[in-house]
Amino acid sequence: MRRPWLFYSQFAFTIGVCTFLIVPVIMSMMAGITENFFLGIKSGVTLRWVYEVLDLYLDTIYLSLLIAVICLIVTLILGIPTAYVLAKKSGRWARMFEEFLVLPVAIPGLAIALALIVTYGGFRDFRTSWGFILVGHVLYTLPFMVRSVLAVLSSTDFQTLEESAASLGASFWQRFFGIIIPNCRSGILAGSLMVVTLSVGEFNLTWMLHTPLTKTLPVGLADSYASMRLEIGSAYTLVFLIMILPLLIGLQMFGTSKERKPAVPDEDPSEQANQQEIAR
Repeated sequence: MRRPWLFYSQFAFTIGVCTFLIVPVIMSMMAGITENFFLGIKSGVTLRWVYEVLDLYLDTIYLSLLIAVICLIVTLILGIPTAYVLAKKSGRWARMFEEFLVLPVAIPGLAIALALIVTYGGFRDFRTSWGFILVGHVLYTLPFMVRSVLAVLSSTDFQTLEESAASLGASFWQRFFGIIIPNCRSGILAGSLMVVTLSVGEFNLTWMLHTPLTKTLPVGLADSYASMRLEIGSAYTLVFLIMILPLLIGLQMFGTSKERKPAVPDEDPSEQANQQEIAR
């Protein structure tokens, strides 16, 4: 028995929750392009606050993008070989290392930042450079790259392909770049989008590690809301969303692995002949 009222009630509840979550974002974006937020849209639409943000905080945007790109390069160099080794080794020590690797995800970012400050804070030049923030971002994002590549490698029989290539005389690097990398391309893409997205938007860890000369985009966003007009902070939010939304859309489009259709074996020729005979 169908219950249309149940469907419509669930649909209405979903719409209500989505509206509750989306309306504040829309209001914040509107505040960034109005002359006066308290008067509303009737005060006039302007890009004055966006230009003000670009004038005051453009260096934080550049620094965030720089750190995100270098963080991506480092996690690719470290993450892909690590995932490859973990996929080949299925013992207890490999699983323990994997769990240890994802430990930074479970630990609060403030705790990771504090540990880095306690350990390396004595190196003054390193502590005051953006490289210090980069180390924290690599620690935080590396597990996501490893897990994304490892998930794809675990679902493919790459070891059989490797053994076949080795029997034909392929070297290790030929097998790695000719078999491993192409087979885990979707995992690398998903991990890359996730690393860049997390690095650009990371606040808790970065807030502890930054200095007045190494502010990133999220730290600048918090600073704009604390010390500037509400319209400037909202315009900063608008700039942040314009930067991060394409990455989130890309993560949604390419991050989910496509289900593979099982291969249908070819029918035996004799079976096909029998079927044709029966049809006649």
